Amino acid sequence: MQRFLLSVDKLSTFVGHAFSFLIVLLTLQVSWEVFSRYVLGDPHAWAFDAMIIQYGTLFMMAGAYTLAKNGHVRGDVLYGFFSPRTQATIDLTLYVVFFIPGVIALTYAGYFYAAESWAIREHSNVTAEGPPIYPFKTVIPVAGLFLLFQGIVEIIRCILCLRDGAWPSREEDVEEVDVDKLKEMVHADGAPGDGPGAGAKAAPR
Repeated sequence: MQRFLLSVDKLSTFVGHAFSFLIVLLTLQVSWEVFSRYVLGDPHAWAFDAMIIQYGTLFMMAGAYTLAKNGHVRGDVLYGFFSPRTQATIDLTLYVVFFIPGVIALTYAGYFYAAESWAIREHSNVTAEGPPIYPFKTVIPVAGLFLLFQGIVEIIRCILCLRDGAWPSREEDVEEVDVDKLKEMVHADGAPGDGPGAGAKAAPR
Protein backbone atom coordinates (compact mmCIF):
# COMPACT_ATOMS: atom_id res chain seq x y z
CA MET A 1 0.00 0.00 0.00
CA GLN A 2 2.79 2.41 0.90
CA ARG A 3 4.40 1.76 -2.50
CA PHE A 4 1.13 2.68 -4.22
CA LEU A 5 0.80 5.89 -2.19
CA LEU A 6 4.34 6.97 -3.01
CA SER A 7 3.86 6.07 -6.68
CA VAL A 8 0.93 8.47 -6.97
CA ASP A 9 2.95 11.06 -5.03
CA LYS A 10 5.76 10.69 -7.56
CA LEU A 11 3.33 11.12 -10.46
CA SER A 12 1.89 14.30 -8.94
CA THR A 13 5.41 15.55 -8.24
CA PHE A 14 6.51 14.87 -11.82
CA VAL A 15 3.50 16.72 -13.23
CA GLY A 16 4.05 19.63 -10.85
CA HIS A 17 7.74 19.88 -11.76
CA ALA A 18 7.00 19.66 -15.49
CA PHE A 19 4.47 22.49 -15.46
CA SER A 20 6.57 24.60 -13.08
CA PHE A 21 8.67 25.61 -16.10
CA LEU A 22 5.71 27.73 -17.15
CA ILE A 23 6.92 30.16 -14.48
CA VAL A 24 10.12 30.70 -16.47
CA LEU A 25 8.22 31.03 -19.74
CA LEU A 26 5.72 33.42 -18.18
CA THR A 27 8.48 35.56 -16.69
CA LEU A 28 10.28 35.80 -20.02
CA GLN A 29 7.11 36.63 -21.88
CA VAL A 30 6.05 39.36 -19.44
CA SER A 31 9.54 40.86 -19.49
CA TRP A 32 9.63 40.87 -23.31
CA GLU A 33 6.14 42.34 -23.57
CA VAL A 34 7.05 45.20 -21.19
CA PHE A 35 10.21 45.88 -23.21
CA SER A 36 8.36 45.63 -26.52
CA ARG A 37 5.52 47.87 -25.38
CA TYR A 38 7.43 50.67 -23.64
CA VAL A 39 10.79 50.63 -25.43
CA LEU A 40 10.01 49.43 -28.95
CA GLY A 41 6.49 50.80 -29.02
CA ASP A 42 5.19 47.49 -30.40
CA PRO A 43 2.61 45.93 -28.01
CA HIS A 44 1.02 42.59 -28.84
CA ALA A 45 -2.74 42.12 -28.50
CA TRP A 46 -2.39 38.42 -27.73
CA ALA A 47 0.06 38.90 -24.85
CA PHE A 48 -2.56 39.31 -22.12
CA ASP A 49 -4.44 36.18 -23.20
CA ALA A 50 -1.20 34.20 -23.34
CA MET A 51 -0.29 35.27 -19.80
CA ILE A 52 -3.71 34.25 -18.45
CA ILE A 53 -3.52 30.87 -20.21
CA GLN A 54 -0.04 30.10 -18.86
CA TYR A 55 -0.83 31.18 -15.32
CA GLY A 56 -4.14 29.32 -15.31
CA THR A 57 -2.51 26.14 -16.57
CA LEU A 58 0.24 26.37 -13.96
CA PHE A 59 -2.28 27.03 -11.18
CA MET A 60 -4.51 24.08 -12.07
CA MET A 61 -1.79 21.53 -12.82
CA ALA A 62 0.01 22.35 -9.56
CA GLY A 63 -3.02 21.38 -7.47
CA ALA A 64 -2.25 17.67 -7.17
CA TYR A 65 1.44 18.41 -6.54
CA THR A 66 0.60 20.80 -3.71
CA LEU A 67 -1.81 18.29 -2.19
CA ALA A 68 0.85 15.57 -2.39
CA LYS A 69 3.23 17.82 -0.42
CA ASN A 70 0.51 18.72 2.11
CA GLY A 71 1.02 22.33 1.10
CA HIS A 72 -2.51 23.64 0.74
CA VAL A 73 -3.64 26.35 3.16
CA ARG A 74 -5.05 24.97 6.41
CA GLY A 75 -6.20 26.55 9.65
CA ASP A 76 -3.27 25.28 11.73
CA VAL A 77 -4.10 27.40 14.78
CA LEU A 78 -5.83 24.44 16.43
CA TYR A 79 -5.17 21.61 13.97
CA GLY A 80 -1.48 21.41 14.82
CA PHE A 81 -2.25 20.67 18.48
CA PHE A 82 -4.44 17.67 17.71
CA SER A 83 -3.23 14.09 17.80
CA PRO A 84 -2.61 12.36 14.44
CA ARG A 85 -5.82 10.33 14.78
CA THR A 86 -7.88 13.47 15.43
CA GLN A 87 -6.22 15.19 12.47
CA ALA A 88 -6.97 12.16 10.28
CA THR A 89 -10.61 12.14 11.41
CA ILE A 90 -11.02 15.81 10.49
CA ASP A 91 -9.24 15.40 7.16
CA LEU A 92 -11.17 12.27 6.23
CA THR A 93 -14.49 13.96 6.95
CA LEU A 94 -13.59 17.00 4.86
CA TYR A 95 -12.26 14.90 1.99
CA VAL A 96 -15.41 12.77 1.81
CA VAL A 97 -17.96 15.54 2.37
CA PHE A 98 -16.38 18.39 0.41
CA PHE A 99 -13.25 17.50 -1.56
CA ILE A 100 -14.29 14.39 -3.49
CA PRO A 101 -17.74 15.69 -4.56
CA GLY A 102 -16.22 19.05 -5.52
CA VAL A 103 -13.41 17.56 -7.60
CA ILE A 104 -15.75 15.08 -9.30
CA ALA A 105 -18.06 17.97 -10.21
CA LEU A 106 -15.07 19.96 -11.50
CA THR A 107 -13.86 17.09 -13.66
CA TYR A 108 -17.33 16.20 -14.97
CA ALA A 109 -18.31 19.77 -15.82
CA GLY A 110 -14.82 20.54 -17.13
CA TYR A 111 -15.04 17.68 -19.63
CA PHE A 112 -18.18 19.07 -21.28
CA TYR A 113 -16.84 22.61 -20.98
CA ALA A 114 -13.73 21.58 -22.92
CA ALA A 115 -15.71 19.47 -25.41
CA GLU A 116 -17.93 22.42 -26.33
CA SER A 117 -14.87 24.63 -26.72
CA TRP A 118 -13.25 22.10 -29.08
CA ALA A 119 -16.48 21.74 -31.08
CA ILE A 120 -16.56 25.44 -31.94
CA ARG A 121 -12.78 25.94 -31.99
CA GLU A 122 -13.23 28.68 -29.41
CA HIS A 123 -10.94 31.70 -29.41
CA SER A 124 -10.53 34.30 -26.68
CA ASN A 125 -12.78 37.33 -26.99
CA VAL A 126 -10.85 39.40 -24.46
CA THR A 127 -8.86 40.99 -27.27
CA ALA A 128 -9.33 41.22 -31.01
CA GLU A 129 -8.21 38.06 -32.81
CA GLY A 130 -7.53 36.34 -29.51
CA PRO A 131 -5.63 33.03 -29.41
CA PRO A 132 -7.40 29.64 -29.35
CA ILE A 133 -8.40 28.61 -25.84
CA TYR A 134 -9.86 25.13 -26.42
CA PRO A 135 -6.51 23.45 -25.59
CA PHE A 136 -6.39 25.51 -22.40
CA LYS A 137 -9.89 24.43 -21.36
CA THR A 138 -8.82 20.80 -21.78
CA VAL A 139 -6.53 21.37 -18.80
CA ILE A 140 -9.58 21.66 -16.51
CA PRO A 141 -10.72 17.99 -16.59
CA VAL A 142 -7.11 16.75 -16.81
CA ALA A 143 -6.14 18.70 -13.70
CA GLY A 144 -9.31 17.46 -12.02
CA LEU A 145 -8.34 13.82 -12.66
CA PHE A 146 -4.86 14.29 -11.20
CA LEU A 147 -6.37 16.05 -8.19
CA LEU A 148 -8.92 13.25 -7.76
CA PHE A 149 -6.22 10.54 -7.81
CA GLN A 150 -4.17 12.42 -5.25
CA GLY A 151 -7.27 12.99 -3.11
CA ILE A 152 -7.96 9.25 -3.03
CA VAL A 153 -4.38 8.72 -1.86
CA GLU A 154 -4.90 11.27 0.91
CA ILE A 155 -8.06 9.47 2.02
CA ILE A 156 -6.11 6.21 2.22
CA ARG A 157 -3.48 8.04 4.29
CA CYS A 158 -6.18 9.18 6.69
CA ILE A 159 -7.47 5.62 7.07
CA LEU A 160 -3.94 4.29 7.71
CA CYS A 161 -3.34 7.02 10.26
CA LEU A 162 -6.56 6.11 12.08
CA ARG A 163 -5.38 2.50 12.18
CA ASP A 164 -1.74 3.07 13.12
CA GLY A 165 -1.88 6.35 15.04
CA ALA A 166 0.79 7.98 12.84
CA TRP A 167 0.82 9.57 9.41
CA PRO A 168 2.33 7.50 6.57
CA SER A 169 5.42 8.92 4.87
CA ARG A 170 5.27 11.12 1.77
CA GLU A 171 7.41 11.55 -1.31
CA GLU A 172 10.20 13.94 -0.36
CA ASP A 173 10.84 17.09 -2.34
CA VAL A 174 12.46 20.49 -2.00
CA GLU A 175 11.04 22.19 1.07
CA GLU A 176 10.99 25.68 2.44
CA VAL A 177 12.81 26.54 5.66
CA ASP A 178 11.53 24.37 8.49
CA VAL A 179 10.18 27.00 10.86
CA ASP A 180 9.95 24.62 13.82
CA LYS A 181 13.58 23.52 13.48
CA LEU A 182 14.63 27.14 13.02
CA LYS A 183 12.91 28.08 16.28
CA GLU A 184 14.61 25.18 18.06
CA MET A 185 17.99 26.35 16.80
CA VAL A 186 17.33 29.92 17.94
CA HIS A 187 16.22 28.81 21.41
CA ALA A 188 19.16 26.40 21.68
CA ASP A 189 21.63 29.16 20.80
CA GLY A 190 20.16 31.41 23.46
CA ALA A 191 20.07 28.79 26.22
CA PRO A 192 22.68 29.01 28.99
CA GLY A 193 25.61 26.64 28.57
CA ASP A 194 24.81 25.76 24.96
CA GLY A 195 27.72 27.64 23.46
CA PRO A 196 30.34 30.30 23.94
CA GLY A 197 28.76 33.31 25.54
CA ALA A 198 25.31 31.72 25.51
CA GLY A 199 23.05 33.15 28.15
CA ALA A 200 25.70 35.62 29.29
CA LYS A 201 24.53 38.99 30.51
CA ALA A 202 25.56 42.14 28.74
CA ALA A 203 28.68 43.72 30.23
CA PRO A 204 28.02 46.96 32.11
CA ARG A 205 29.14 50.13 30.39
